[in-house]
Amino acid sequence: MLITLSLLIFGLMLLVYASDRLVYGASVFAQSLKIPPAVIGILIVGTGTSLPELFVSTDAAVHNLPDIAIGTAIGSTLTNLLLIAGIGAMIYPMNIQSAVLKKELPLMIIVIMLVGIIVSSGNLRLREGTLLFFIGFASIFLMIKTMHKTLAQERHVLPLETLTRFELQTNPRNSVALFWVVIALLIIPVATQMILDNVFILMQQYHLSGFFVGLTLLSIGTSLPELATTIVAALRRENELALGNIIGANIFNLTFVLGMPALLSPSTFNINTFYFSFAVLGVASLLFSLFSLGRKQRLNRGKGIFLLVCFIVYITVLCVAHSLLT
Repeated sequence: MLITLSLLIFGLMLLVYASDRLVYGASVFAQSLKIPPAVIGILIVGTGTSLPELFVSTDAAVHNLPDIAIGTAIGSTLTNLLLIAGIGAMIYPMNIQSAVLKKELPLMIIVIMLVGIIVSSGNLRLREGTLLFFIGFASIFLMIKTMHKTLAQERHVLPLETLTRFELQTNPRNSVALFWVVIALLIIPVATQMILDNVFILMQQYHLSGFFVGLTLLSIGTSLPELATTIVAALRRENELALGNIIGANIFNLTFVLGMPALLSPSTFNINTFYFSFAVLGVASLLFSLFSLGRKQRLNRGKGIFLLVCFIVYITVLCVAHSLLT
């Protein structure tokens, strides 16, 4: 048990590190190609924190384990809304001032509603996967368009464009970026295989379902990049980056990460378990939105503690329910 869990954690750490290096390299190349900072911020840095979920989802789908992929996508979104947002608000209260985030937050709610409708039948096949990817690309297009429009109107630079964990203003060489991209591409398949192998061992030993493992262990582990970005942004008092990272990652998880198993391994899934988790996701997204856009548009420490408590209660109920059912 201890060895298996240790290898699983090590695999998650490897995957997170490799994803970080891959995003770094891609950001450097994009900068050298004179791609606008807003596009780098949303397409590469913003969605890059969700790469671990995407890699796990893809590998799980290839190995015909769609429940793991689905559980990871939904669980990571819940983790972002409750655990990570809660920790970020506890470190430093977050205010929503930017017109960009005020429009992205309703967009996230709309995406969640559409995803719920698309997969409510219990099917995750080619049609559902195509629709999810379409929603994902449409959301990215709208976010980039909104950002450019806001910049033109307000005539200032948003933190999302200037503050990243990669400090690209140092202008590193493309050769260094290429080195890290190659290293990342070598590590990623090894790390994902290590994760799935040890998850499969845990599932067999303790009679765990793939959906449960995805909702708990994998969702928390693959959300480490979002947690790191949110903590750094909160410590630097960069509210826009912290909240923008959470919103962007959630949209990416529910479209591309959830859509990947539909394209690679079309299947059906346990709709009852899905309904419970997705209902919690709906409530969590409404709480997050009300707290962020409500009175004073401020996600303060008290609200952050409440979100964190909600996450602990959810995980506890999930574990108890799973133990009773098995």
